[in-house]
Amino acid sequence: MTDFARVKVWDAWVRLTHWAVSGIVLWNLFGPTDSTHRLLGYVAAALVVARILWGFIGSRHARFSAWWPTRSHLSDYLKSLANGKPMHHVSHNPLGGLMALFLWFLILALAVSGWIMRLDAFWGEDWPQEVHTWLSIAVEVCVCVHVAAAVLMSVWTRENLIRAMVTGHKRDAENKKAS
Repeated sequence: MTDFARVKVWDAWVRLTHWAVSGIVLWNLFGPTDSTHRLLGYVAAALVVARILWGFIGSRHARFSAWWPTRSHLSDYLKSLANGKPMHHVSHNPLGGLMALFLWFLILALAVSGWIMRLDAFWGEDWPQEVHTWLSIAVEVCVCVHVAAAVLMSVWTRENLIRAMVTGHKRDAENKKAS
């Protein structure tokens, strides 16, 4: 395997929001549904909003312009997967970017549905709770797919993507290490 230079991809804010939201989601999926659950849900939503803002003003690889999953990027990436040679992306690959966007949407929708459940206008209505439950199931499924994909792609591409989200560093396929 060729030695590649390491590049700082995920800045501290990206990593902090990723792991903080991950921890909150895990707590809220499996912990008690009490006032802490509500508070943490709102904190997760605020962190997602902050991360979305960071997608416009943050570091180079954190910006949406670095990884937005356009139709052509998705198509090219899916073809590379089908050919058994996944394209390397310093930032998110298009499927990873799509999953990030979808998870953010679900987390924000969960916060809104949780807030709606507490409004007097919906007292006695079942649908807000049902929507909240279905959204939480969707988050569970997406988190499982996200983690499985990170592990699978780490093995397939021989780049530890989970470690990259801890350290912030990934391979830079454009630049090989100097000998």
